[in-house]
Amino acid sequence: MKTDFNDEEIERYARHIILQNIGIEGQLKLLNSKVLIIGAGGLGSPAALYLAAAGVGTIGIADGDEVDLSNLQRQIIHTTKDIGVPKTKSAKNKMEALNPGINVITYNEYLNASNILDIVSKYDFVIDGADNFATKFLINDVCVLANKAFSHGGILRFIAQTMTVIPHESACYACVFDSPPPVDSVPTCSQAGVLGTIAGILGSIQATEAVKYLLNEGELLTDKLLIVDALSMDFDKVKFKKNPDCRVCGKNGIKKLSDYEQNSCEVKILVI
Repeated sequence: MKTDFNDEEIERYARHIILQNIGIEGQLKLLNSKVLIIGAGGLGSPAALYLAAAGVGTIGIADGDEVDLSNLQRQIIHTTKDIGVPKTKSAKNKMEALNPGINVITYNEYLNASNILDIVSKYDFVIDGADNFATKFLINDVCVLANKAFSHGGILRFIAQTMTVIPHESACYACVFDSPPPVDSVPTCSQAGVLGTIAGILGSIQATEAVKYLLNEGELLTDKLLIVDALSMDFDKVKFKKNPDCRVCGKNGIKKLSDYEQNSCEVKILVI
């Protein structure tokens, strides 16, 4: 466990250290914390860069894909020369170049019910940057079982949404959406498109929620869904309550993990 700073670290984190709600003690909390980012894509890219810059000491990043040209419109952690490179390797290189004082752990694999619990259990907070419903619902399930706080995020076209879940305290993702929609009932990003900058907005919000949680500062996006419309630049919050009969976190909730049927879409949008 880190207990003090050298001169270089004091200069690097100076703008955090002078903040009343962070200071030396708060920055040490960040450096001794562990955050897992699932997905090194549109949401994971800005989240990874900002958490690395903030000095979160250990950052895990999980993704089984390689960089392709169509990613670069929104996945800002990757560059043209990274095409064909595993996303986890590309992301690790940029994060360590930005801040060599952090530890980046890569999981170059697809997460499923057989491997996700062992990985998630090692971290303090999880960021959902997955691009499909099956993984998003699985992330919710494993975080409830492992009692790990996480930030859900999703984007499609010009819309983004996010909520933070504190298992057994706040509403979980399944309290709000219950279960994945039928396969292929919602267009994919490759079919419907996605504004690149909306990924940057939402991934930055998710990183902010992680930092607030680790520092125990501010008001988290618990029991509410933040919906961002980039065209109107409206930020709306829809409030929810924890469902006592939720199939995941309720009184008769899940006891073990199971994989969901794969659906290739980034977000189940709440229409209001």
